[in-house]
Amino acid sequence: MIYKFEPLLKQTLWGGDRIIPFKHLDIQMERVGESWEISGVKDQETIVANGPHKGKCLNQLVSELKGQLVGEENYQRFGDEFPLLVKFIDACQDLSIQVHPNDEVAQRHGKPHGKTEMWYCMGGDRSQETIPLLYNGLKRQMTPEEYKAMVDNDTITEALACYEAYEGEVFYIPAGRIHAIGTGCFVLEIQQTSDVTYRIYDYKRKDKNGNYRDLHTHLASESIDFTVLDDYRTDYTPVKNGGTLLISTPHFTTAVYDLTEPMTLDYSDLDSFVILVAVKGEGKLTCDEEETTFRMGDTVLLPATAKEVKVEGTVKFLETFV
Repeated sequence: MIYKFEPLLKQTLWGGDRIIPFKHLDIQMERVGESWEISGVKDQETIVANGPHKGKCLNQLVSELKGQLVGEENYQRFGDEFPLLVKFIDACQDLSIQVHPNDEVAQRHGKPHGKTEMWYCMGGDRSQETIPLLYNGLKRQMTPEEYKAMVDNDTITEALACYEAYEGEVFYIPAGRIHAIGTGCFVLEIQQTSDVTYRIYDYKRKDKNGNYRDLHTHLASESIDFTVLDDYRTDYTPVKNGGTLLISTPHFTTAVYDLTEPMTLDYSDLDSFVILVAVKGEGKLTCDEEETTFRMGDTVLLPATAKEVKVEGTVKFLETFV
């Protein structure tokens, strides 16, 4: 079975207008900032869109199929909660500067998981003359006291490493790393199943009611990892008609494929579900004699029982599993 889901579209103050056409959706919505493609977040779960399980929420599917869907080890580890959240993010304004807690800090405050994530840059807004920017990590050493002072005097952005969000750039964001998505960025985000975000700084903006959005200064300071790296980008060499590993962590493993020729993906030795996300082009997938279209904007879930999948067409996609 190849599972597809109804996207969970989220309208935000900073949302743009690219997600709906990118996903070929026949609806009218403005300021769509996020499309949650596959989500097991409680009360924000995506709904199966096809097949005999159509209409069921994702965690209900996990509860029924257990290890057959997610893999035996994953089911023992995560139970009935699906372990990954996959989303597209389209920013027409700067998002707040933020940090996510690790599992230990999150659980200390009553949350089941922290949040480690990654970004795959889809390319910027072509209407802009400059390449969109994003922040990821600190560019110099600082103490917690210096950090607090820079937040208070509106200079915290000066301490952050800044990057141009070219198409295909990849950034790993472990829990504890300060980060922010800038105006014009369009990214695919893969993360732990968690919606815990601590807002550090929001440019003194006000919401539609004229109020400043809440900051989580104390919780954020408890979560920040002050480690400084020379470069926060993930360096990789793309391969034509093959796969390239991008990220391998205890939380998820992700690769990118760029195909113009048919390829069969072998999952016979993998005890996990697999998510495929098409970021460019169009093709089709064949799994256990089932065929489905697979084009830019599509996200599919393959169960752990899927042993191989044939991909045909001219299509670029990300593959991720736990």
